Amino acid sequence: MIMGKDDFLHELAVEVEADIELDRAGTPPDDEADGVLDPYEAQVEAADLNSLHSAIEALETDAGSYPPAHD
Repeated sequence: MIMGKDDFLHELAVEVEADIELDRAGTPPDDEADGVLDPYEAQVEAADLNSLHSAIEALETDAGSYPPAHD
């Protein structure tokens, strides 16, 4: 199955939202389950996830406001 730009953005948004929920619950992502996250690093991670989520929303909005590009 070939993923289009909208599909990719949707999948990325779902993953970022899941990471944000894990962060809010205090659950580390799978790749960091062994280590303890420094409070400063946790704050930076939360800010990064929220920025990424906002960027994805902006791209999704832009993608919906223009006709698809022709190859």
